Amino acid sequence: MFIRQLFDRESSTYTYIVADEKTSEAAIIDPVKEQLDRDVTLIKQLGLKLKYVLETHVHADHITSSGKLREKFSAQIVLHENSGAACADLLIKDNATLKLGNVEIKALHTPGHTNADISYAIDGYVFTGDALLVRDCGRTDFQLGDSSTLYNSIKNKIFSLDDATIIYPAHDYSGFTASTVREEKLFNQRLGNGKTEEEFIEIMANLDLSLPKKIKESVPGNTNCGL
Repeated sequence: MFIRQLFDRESSTYTYIVADEKTSEAAIIDPVKEQLDRDVTLIKQLGLKLKYVLETHVHADHITSSGKLREKFSAQIVLHENSGAACADLLIKDNATLKLGNVEIKALHTPGHTNADISYAIDGYVFTGDALLVRDCGRTDFQLGDSSTLYNSIKNKIFSLDDATIIYPAHDYSGFTASTVREEKLFNQRLGNGKTEEEFIEIMANLDLSLPKKIKESVPGNTNCGL
């Protein structure tokens, strides 16, 4: 399986291209509008056949390029059914599977950051969106987020994967690019090292974060696939 990690500096967003190397069928995860030309050029240079645009959730800090990518490559846009994104081609449920050639993508509903978060598990890797970041996690104070729900999503869905599973998050603000399930179980500052649900809820309740700068344009823009 082919994996390429890309970065948008302004929003600190990771975009991923994954592909089956035998058939060149590919998916892009969490693309950013301002990076459309970069992503289109790379997909064409590598001779990939873009089949899916996979969104981990309706983002509040940047606008997606999913609609434009669909126009250029006839790809299908995928979100969770709770997203309210009528523009999507596939609104999927927990444990839905998608295929890229011989590569199987399993969608894990991991709500809590929003009510529509999906983590995509692919052949020893998991793309966790904003639900689980390296040594951190997504906030839970808007878009129907809930700290108890996020705690249980991570513990029961992501931490139940094999310890060696590579974690690829949607954002990083500290210079990390990836982690593993084992590392996050041990070292995640918010819910690792055996932290209880009650401890996690208290931590999240006291973050005192300001809203993302682009939330007013990003949420409605992303429910319309960036168009």
